[in-house]
Amino acid sequence: MSSEGEISSFFESSPPLKNMEEIVEKLNQFINWNFSWQGGRRIVCVTSGGTTVPLEQRCVRYIDNFSSGNRGAASTENFIKAGYAVIFLYRRGTCQPYCRYLPDDPFLECFEFPDKTNNIQVRASHLEAVKMAVMDQQRVAVSERRLLKLPFSTIYEYLQMLRLVATALKDIGPYSMFYLAAAVSDFYVPWESMTEHKIESGSGPLEIRLAQVPKMISILRSNWAPKAFCISFKLETDSKILIEKATKALRKYKVHAVVANELSTRKEEVVVVSSSGNVVVRRDCDKPESIVEDNLIRIIVARHSTYIIESQLLIPSTSTTV
Repeated sequence: MSSEGEISSFFESSPPLKNMEEIVEKLNQFINWNFSWQGGRRIVCVTSGGTTVPLEQRCVRYIDNFSSGNRGAASTENFIKAGYAVIFLYRRGTCQPYCRYLPDDPFLECFEFPDKTNNIQVRASHLEAVKMAVMDQQRVAVSERRLLKLPFSTIYEYLQMLRLVATALKDIGPYSMFYLAAAVSDFYVPWESMTEHKIESGSGPLEIRLAQVPKMISILRSNWAPKAFCISFKLETDSKILIEKATKALRKYKVHAVVANELSTRKEEVVVVSSSGNVVVRRDCDKPESIVEDNLIRIIVARHSTYIIESQLLIPSTSTTV
């Protein structure tokens, strides 16, 4: 577990967010609107996609990790169906809510010029997917104002934005949730030790010393948003150690549950690890359109409801278990 000194040092040495005031304003407006709606709408921060680790200050090269953002996008859609407002903290270029069924490459194949006119229309083969994506996006993000999308790229941006979101949500306590599905880099190059310009390729083999990224979940739970419901994720390639690692994370960081998923089967099943036991969650195999997030979010929402009730009743012995 990282010390407060290590965490403070990371933020003090990080390049500042260029649009921090704009982000804070958007967050406050979004939270005030939704939490004042009919007695208070629940708000979840869904983190999605992977973080990059720059190798130069004027970045040309970077280290990346594996994450398409599909789980975060699908989970966001399910949280919105359950009545939540969602702060979608996502990696630029990864999967977006309501766009999962649109073609990735190229997106422009959805459209055509009929009869060589200047009017653009959606191809018949993609009409339903585009229509649903536009309608859902307009309804949720524009009309109902229940979706706020905040993009990041680097580990520096992600952790600074997570802190902004957490401190902004602190006052709504147990009605807030963190669903930390992003693949966060474990190692990084400290900004002050990074070269400013592009690393020369003709200078021979490249040796880089990586520092460990401080674990922020502990300070999120203890300081930034201590009353929020918190779900973290554990991905492993070895199924033999997955549950053990997830259980250790549960105890170490005092989150309310850890969603354990193994790389090769992550789209078919996950395990929700908590102090009340482990639950295997699978997609409905008899429904071709089913995804594991449909059932996963149903369980998470139910447990969040229990957590809110217990928090209101001030039952210390059960307020942090699911």
